[in-house]
Amino acid sequence: MEEQVEQRRKKVSRLRERGKNPYANDFCPSHLVSEIQAAHQGQSAQELEAVTHSYRIAGRIMALRSFGKAAFVKIADRSGLLQAYLSQDRLGEDYQIFRECADVGDIVGVEGPPMRTRTGELSLNASRFRILTKNIRPLPEKWHGLADVEIRYRQRYLDLVANPEVAQTFRMRARLVAGIRRFLDQRGFLEVETPMMHTLAGGATARPFVTHHNALDLDLYLRVAPELFLKRLLVGGLERVYEINRNFRNEGISTQHNPEFTMLEFYQAYATYRDLMELTEEMFGLLADELKGARRFLYQGRELSLETPFRRASVHELVAEAFSLDVAALDDHSRLQALAREHGISVDPAWGPGRLLMTLFEERVEKTLWQPTFVCDFPLEVSPLSRRKEERPTLVDRFELYVAGRELCNAFSELNDPDDQRARFVEQMRQKARGDEEAMPHDEDYIRALEVGMPPAAGEGIGIDRLVMLFADAPSIRDVILFPLLRPES
Repeated sequence: MEEQVEQRRKKVSRLRERGKNPYANDFCPSHLVSEIQAAHQGQSAQELEAVTHSYRIAGRIMALRSFGKAAFVKIADRSGLLQAYLSQDRLGEDYQIFRECADVGDIVGVEGPPMRTRTGELSLNASRFRILTKNIRPLPEKWHGLADVEIRYRQRYLDLVANPEVAQTFRMRARLVAGIRRFLDQRGFLEVETPMMHTLAGGATARPFVTHHNALDLDLYLRVAPELFLKRLLVGGLERVYEINRNFRNEGISTQHNPEFTMLEFYQAYATYRDLMELTEEMFGLLADELKGARRFLYQGRELSLETPFRRASVHELVAEAFSLDVAALDDHSRLQALAREHGISVDPAWGPGRLLMTLFEERVEKTLWQPTFVCDFPLEVSPLSRRKEERPTLVDRFELYVAGRELCNAFSELNDPDDQRARFVEQMRQKARGDEEAMPHDEDYIRALEVGMPPAAGEGIGIDRLVMLFADAPSIRDVILFPLLRPES
């Protein structure tokens, strides 16, 4: 590798000696490769000979075959790959520079009319050739397949060059986010931005990252969720709001978790969590239509159906089904502890029945939920911001949507009773004092906002990265984040 780098550095010097800038910025392409292909795909060699119009394209050399006085070069731009035919007769000095200085990996500009080669391939018959950016560090030998996962994630720029399908994943991601914005905008939601640095790490039960503001001599937390700020906007009269932005949680890394991730959160006044189930079904169906062309498709070789309605089941029903128990048995605290011990599931003796129930759910149910399932009616104990169920106050009006064995959405009817919210914050602080690093802090200003009056509402968070995984058929969250967090290179 280092020998090749040295050879290419010499070519940089050679270009300069010839009066050519190896990093020029004065070549403007007239067309994309895809536009040329679309304009001439059906024309024969004879028909192309009559075309006098020249095209200018710019892109990276991905393959090069030289035959002395002529060469074929494959050039890739953002839209595709097109061959250029270079000959000494037409290019003169430009051809000599190509012979002496060009390599696979160079970014070049080519101008010429369309033609077909003897094998019938659409090409440009180059009348002008320039090296615009000299490649110094060679691409992988097999440019069409960089397989080393560590290199792919660490050097995403190389991954994008070597594996065209990777760029397609991130184009799909952009279309998905644009589709979500369009969907919510059309329904009267207002996109907003709320702080990324908080004085209190509230809005979700998660361990935060801590930073420090020097001028104020103040510790701050990278936000774990925007929830409490978005609900302050409901208080202020912005009745439908959403934000698509980053959250940060100081937790483990896995195929489903990255410490920095993208979330959609939206809130709707005068709605319940059941209204948001219907909204979510509609949103996911329209995204499937746009991105996949169908509501049934394969994910990791197994069929998924986003056809509505999605299944609805309570946490109690699913856990009872998984352990072959009667639902009523799950209200017995000691029975839940014994059940965990019987199945080798680690639990804390201090946990209440709600926390025990959710641990059993996470261990035995979550991964089995392949088809879309709204898991409803969570325990109050694990839902400090959710509205109590009127008919059963130990539960809350909440759902999580599971697809392909992982959580994609979390939603609930919002708690807007300031006294109830204060009591729950106090309980969270008790849990924090007992060592729970994920418990929420007491946010007195949020209580003050609720005392001003928040309209009845429902809110939802959707993990954008996990949703992209689904539509892009990606097995790991790192495949859909351009620059996932990795350990530093040793």
